[in-house]
Order: sequence, then structure tokens, then C-alpha cells
Amino acid sequence: MSAAEWSAVWLTAKLAFVTTLLLLLVGTPLAWWLARMRSRAKPVLAAVVAMPLVLPPTVIGFYLLLLMGPQGAVGRLTEALGLGRLPFTFAGLVVASVIYSLPFVVQPLQQAFEAIAPRTLEAAATLRAGPWDRFATVALPLARPGLVTASVLGFAHTVGEFGVVLMIGGNIPDRTRVLSVAIYDHVEASEFDAAHRLAAGMVVFALVVLVTLYAVNRPPVDRAERSA
Repeated sequence: MSAAEWSAVWLTAKLAFVTTLLLLLVGTPLAWWLARMRSRAKPVLAAVVAMPLVLPPTVIGFYLLLLMGPQGAVGRLTEALGLGRLPFTFAGLVVASVIYSLPFVVQPLQQAFEAIAPRTLEAAATLRAGPWDRFATVALPLARPGLVTASVLGFAHTVGEFGVVLMIGGNIPDRTRVLSVAIYDHVEASEFDAAHRLAAGMVVFALVVLVTLYAVNRPPVDRAERSA
């Protein structure tokens, strides 16, 4: 591969790693809050979190571009703080990726937290475990499969982004040109061999991710039957 393609690979991996880390930091408490919520507003809040699943990426990218632009609230704030503008920067890609991939992390975690029997947490409470202790020592270990699923899906979804990253980051080599944009560039220039090389790598990556995910989250009964 060329130096430009290796740069796109490195930038994509860096973006996916940073985004996944931030998604876990933000999505885990959000998923726990949604799982424990009993308010009538829960369906509305859950729908807001899940909106990136149904909205076209270009729509999300368009509104983020307006929000982070010079006339947007976020844009004015970053300018006032001396941080400059987020569009067409790596930081802007991270912000857009976190928003776009949020449901892929929150939903598996929320389902894992909701599957925990209330009696388990009540038993921990009777042993004088505080809210934080119950979350850290009981809920998180029991939600490990959901945590693994959320991490893998968040990372893989970020790697495969196109519409959002193109709208927010554009196509700046070594700064915002990720793999999906590089493939698009090769196809547009009729460089099909180069596009095939990168696209085939993405196919292999997707297959490895899914096989790993299914293997890690395979039910214990299936594992016992195979070992018997």
C-alpha cells in the first residue's frame, strides 16, 4: 500500500480507538441510567439516543456542521475558549463519531443492565454496598457480555463510517482522510485495484469482528457441549 493509504489506515484506527474509549465513558453511565429509569419519559430519551440508527448520516453530519460552525452554539463556544473550529479537524471527527455511534454502545449495555435480576442488587444493598459499589462490583461484572459487545460494535461502526466523517472532516490527507473516504476517492478516480485492496481489507476486518463477537458471547451451554 502507498504511504497515503497507510496514513488513512492509521487515522481510522486512531479515530476508532479514541471514539470507543469516549463512548464507553459516556455510554456506560447513560445505559445504566436508562436501565434503572422508571419515568414515563424513558421511551422518549431512549428514542433520542437511538436516533442515529434511523437518521441518514448526511443529515446528522449536516446539523453537526451547522452546530460546530462559526455561527453555531458549539462553534462560538470553542472559538471563545480559544480551541478554534471543530469541522475539518480530527477533534471534529471524534465528536461526530461519538454521536453517530452512541446507540451501538448504549443499547447493548442497557440490555445487559436490564437483564440483571433486581434481587442481586438488593442483596448487595443488604450487605451495605453503596450505589457505586453495587454498580462497580455487581452490575459491571454481570454485564460483561454487553460491555464486550458494545466495545466491539462501537469500534467497528466507527471504522466503517462514511457520510458523517465526510461531512464533518472532508477529505484532508493525514488529517481527516479515513479509510472509507479513501476507498471513495479511489473509485471516483477509477482506481479500482486500489479500491479493491482497501475494501477487501474492510470485509476481512468486518468478518473477524463478527466471528470474535459471536465466539466471546457464545452461551456457556454451547461451550460445555463442544468440550464434552
